[in-house]
Amino acid sequence: MPEGHTIHRAARDHKKALMGHRIIVSSPQGRFSDGAKILDMHVCSSIEAFGKHLFYKFTCDMYLHIHLGLFGRIRKTKAPVMAPLGQVRVRLIGGDCCVDISGPTICAVRNQDEFDRLILRIGPDLLRDDADPYYFFNRVKRSRARIGTLLMDQSVVAGIGNIYRTEILWRQNIHPCTVGKDLSGAQLKKLWDDAKVLLHVGMQNNRIITTSIDIKGRNAERLNIFNKTHCPLCSETIEKIEINGRSAFFCPQCQPIG
Repeated sequence: MPEGHTIHRAARDHKKALMGHRIIVSSPQGRFSDGAKILDMHVCSSIEAFGKHLFYKFTCDMYLHIHLGLFGRIRKTKAPVMAPLGQVRVRLIGGDCCVDISGPTICAVRNQDEFDRLILRIGPDLLRDDADPYYFFNRVKRSRARIGTLLMDQSVVAGIGNIYRTEILWRQNIHPCTVGKDLSGAQLKKLWDDAKVLLHVGMQNNRIITTSIDIKGRNAERLNIFNKTHCPLCSETIEKIEINGRSAFFCPQCQPIG
């Protein structure tokens, strides 16, 4: 599943390409034809990311709401526009840019009230200037849930996915099964600050980077323990557990429980 840095990178790039243009909106696949008709030929007035949610606002006072989910993909190309590749749910053409969105979990038109209600359900987004860390601190400190669960709860903190969860907890020496209320204020602040830095690095580089070790390949992710066999610090065997249906990796030596 694309994590928050991917969505913010898309919002940043699409702002430059689409904002201020009258947008041709279509659904090559056909499953979004009714929504496309509502938005078609209106000017794109803003594009914003909130965690893993992407919103395109149009001058008809309606929003295109995208959540990629596990399998969604975004492809941006320049004119001349080519035939769609695969099952494209929605295509946006404006200026010299074409954006194709395939396989999203959510692809819907929202009015202003619906947009406002959705935003209230999303936790503080580490990549937004208006993110409130104290909301995150208070939610975690009041919770008996595991921190590995809380970091993936988008109503607690927005934008962290499975890879970032594993990497941030390892960097902060926190076991993923540690109960939220058992973490100190200092630990939570360090966790928040580190997550914010890593997500910004990911957005700027368009890939997840959590280690300084160079890996060849422009698009290669640089990770410490996610899907690895041994800890790069102590050489201990990395263990894997399931938390809320997703694999979480940890080093039993560097991330002791209790």
